[in-house]
Amino acid sequence: MATEITPIAVPEPSLPEVYSTVSVSRSPFYWRRLLGFLGPGFLISVGYMDPGNWATDIAGGARFGYTLLFVIMLSNLMAILLQSLSLKLGVATGRDLAQLCRERYGAKVSVFLWIMAEIAIAACDLAEVIGSAIALELLFHIPLFYGVLITGLDVMLILVLQRWGFRYVEALVITLIGTILAMFGVQMVLSRPDYWPALRSLVLPSPTILSNPDMLYIAIGILGATVMPHNLYLHSSIVQSRRYPRTPEGKREAIHLANVDSALALTLALFVNAAILIVAAAVFHRSGHFEVAAIQDAYKLLSPLVGAAGASTLFAVALLASGQNSSITGTLAGQIVMEGFVHIRVAQWLRRLITRGLAIIPTILVVAVTGEQGTEKLLILSQVILSIQLSFAVVPLVLFTGNSELMGPFVNKRWLQRLAWTTAIVIALLNAWLLIQTFLGR
Repeated sequence: MATEITPIAVPEPSLPEVYSTVSVSRSPFYWRRLLGFLGPGFLISVGYMDPGNWATDIAGGARFGYTLLFVIMLSNLMAILLQSLSLKLGVATGRDLAQLCRERYGAKVSVFLWIMAEIAIAACDLAEVIGSAIALELLFHIPLFYGVLITGLDVMLILVLQRWGFRYVEALVITLIGTILAMFGVQMVLSRPDYWPALRSLVLPSPTILSNPDMLYIAIGILGATVMPHNLYLHSSIVQSRRYPRTPEGKREAIHLANVDSALALTLALFVNAAILIVAAAVFHRSGHFEVAAIQDAYKLLSPLVGAAGASTLFAVALLASGQNSSITGTLAGQIVMEGFVHIRVAQWLRRLITRGLAIIPTILVVAVTGEQGTEKLLILSQVILSIQLSFAVVPLVLFTGNSELMGPFVNKRWLQRLAWTTAIVIALLNAWLLIQTFLGR
């Protein structure tokens, strides 16, 4: 039976099938009200610990020890700021970022921004496909080619869970995040890192980050791959899944509680990224294996160097959980940008197959021709593509949240707007530098 593609005649709420479907408590107890808002931030946080981030964290730890931990901290602070602006935009206006771009910039600009967003989502999905396929190869010895095909089956999971309710989607994501945290918590203990130097590097920047070109290159890679453009569209939409009073007072509390949810989830993402780098520093850098950068190499070396037989398995399980988690959020983001930018709705299963197909096809071709080495380069390429797209989401976000006519009493304060523009400019400049270096063949 052919799938019907229906233009949306009138504006509708973002993700109408989940809009205002999750009940929140009106209890006088703060923690009960907060529980109702926990979830969207965790869906967003998976973009900050996806397989695309692993390569830069592993390379940074193996080559430079704990030094680049400060870069991870700085990246996370930028992420908390931008995701805060995104959720505030969604609550204050009742629209997501894609819908507002369509309304404010018109059809032609929206089509361009939609194409940019779709490229970013496909690039992100590319990293998830590669990460999941590598994990299946490491855990079950499934050849990469077949592992890539198997990753296409997870389309069914997101569809089943959404039919049961949005809370089930959030519950699965939180469970997978818990799995990743547990795996790396054990890895941290097994690798016996030097905790004091690691903590010092986390809060105090080293001058060598700027003076050492090789270190700066990896540092910018970490920064550039941290904030995912599709997460800004996604957060402005899924925060509206809560059934809070659409009054100024209700919106104010919703923004506050959603910010707590986001900050908590992104702090856990900070721990995951820091843990990957710390384990790489404690295991590879300390033993003189400075050139470890590929995920497969890290897996092969972990158990022998740590001295624990299950260390590599824990690593691979965390990688699989990371890949599956990110594929869920990619599906939701794809639906949001298609409906918001071009007012087209397609069946969810078709939307998922389109997104996953765009990621699987180039991966299959690369694996068939070049094998494992090609996947490593493809993973890096996906992060470069994401870097190119980022400013197309960040700049409209900062413009909208600084617009008093649009935001009303929730408009950014002057200091916040300046901080937001500084962050946007820094991200754009760093990504431009990263792209120049990448295309120059560094």
